[in-house]
Amino acid sequence: MITLPEITFANVLDYIGTLAFAISGIRLASAKRFDLFGAYVVGLATAIGGGTMRDLLLDVPVFWMNNSIYFIINLLALLLVVLFGKLVIRQKNTWFIFDTIGLGMFAVIGIEKSLAVGYPFWVAIVMGSITGAGGGVIRDVFLNEIPLIFRAEIYAVACVFGGLAYWVCYAMGMGNVPCGLVCGTVVILSRVLAVRYRINLPTLRDDEMPE
Repeated sequence: MITLPEITFANVLDYIGTLAFAISGIRLASAKRFDLFGAYVVGLATAIGGGTMRDLLLDVPVFWMNNSIYFIINLLALLLVVLFGKLVIRQKNTWFIFDTIGLGMFAVIGIEKSLAVGYPFWVAIVMGSITGAGGGVIRDVFLNEIPLIFRAEIYAVACVFGGLAYWVCYAMGMGNVPCGLVCGTVVILSRVLAVRYRINLPTLRDDEMPE
């Protein structure tokens, strides 16, 4: 049975992030020529993987086990990719756009859920990063790729920037909605600007390691 909770700002962010991450995962699975079931599994893992890890670490009920709407959203993402395959799959920047949106939305969700159950802000920032980047790690493992957070690109670090922005706004007395909007915007802008201007983290190379 599908349960539909009361629509809140957090729910809207959650559903947008779920759809965006699912599309990003399914798009990459399509590029690897996965079948429909395989693409669905990759999309689902991308969409709920980070939140699952977060809830297990926070010792709270795993969110999707009480609400099957996430499976429906993932199915919708699969249908969108199938119906608009030429537009979604062949555009090289499609994956980046949806992945970045999902990253920003899920970072906010992770932070707010951690604060709601009483954890301090530093834990909330960590959980926001795990919620945002965790699904992408599982996706890349399924696709036999090096996880994006282990490469030089600004990815999980963008979630940290967003978390710090949330904390600053919260300290200034702003409410959850404006704090969340600022956080999500900072995450998305950090990722976009880093890619646009090729801002990367330093890499560790073998020839720099001590004997």
